Amino acid sequence: MNRPHPLHPTRRQALQTLAALPGLAVVGAARAAPGGLPTAAHHDSSPEWDRLRERLFGGRPIAADGSVVQLSAPLRAAYGASVPVKIVSRVGQSAANPVRRLTLLVDKNPSPVALSLALTPAVGQADFEVRLRVDEYSHVRVVSELADGTLHTDSRYVKTSGGCSAPPNREALHLIGRTVFKLQAPVRFGETNSAEVTVVHPNDTGFELNQTSLMYIPAHFVRTLNVSYAGAAVFEADMDFSVSENPTLRFNFVPPGPGELRAEVVDSRDARYAGVLQLG
Repeated sequence: MNRPHPLHPTRRQALQTLAALPGLAVVGAARAAPGGLPTAAHHDSSPEWDRLRERLFGGRPIAADGSVVQLSAPLRAAYGASVPVKIVSRVGQSAANPVRRLTLLVDKNPSPVALSLALTPAVGQADFEVRLRVDEYSHVRVVSELADGTLHTDSRYVKTSGGCSAPPNREALHLIGRTVFKLQAPVRFGETNSAEVTVVHPNDTGFELNQTSLMYIPAHFVRTLNVSYAGAAVFEADMDFSVSENPTLRFNFVPPGPGELRAEVVDSRDARYAGVLQLG
């Protein structure tokens, strides 16, 4: 049996020695975050964010205490062209001060404002899931605006790259514009339901290279996606190519009774599409 040389301790012994140093383990635990990134780094500013904040919100204060909105995203994303992001709102749409707008940003993307959602009480709960393109190591941020005009934010640092120049998928171009809803469970009238809406669309960024012609593919992406139920607005989404191809939004809605769930879509070439799902 091999024994460690007394002058060369094992890795476990070395770690135990470090942990025994006064204050070291406490400081490490206080700063560590899932994935090995210091907690504070997820909420750091950046030159890009400083400029965006001024341009979009002026000098309005933005709270970052996590009491209103939280953002979930992987620290390391395997594929920069499809990074899953989840927005969780801590206040319901039936509250006295509901969420009026959500803005999702990627600091270092060529077009940093990925998604802007104007919400109504019919959302029920302002939680959304979407996949984004992230072009280089960057903070992803959400800003939640409540009905009283106050702003709240949360952010995550994502390590990935190449999201805006990844080779595109050209296999379903004949289906461009097909818009489909999917319910997560059987509909429950008068309650909050979860659904997905998907638009088949390449969401080309203008930075993708055609591997055959070696020419850049012109930008072509979904510009607006408005969802209604029984003729009443649920939410209106403005987006750009920072949303992944075949844009998919998971959202909530409260159907008061039987009716039609409808999506109206317009892309950057002013092509118009629609998708419907009859409930009840």
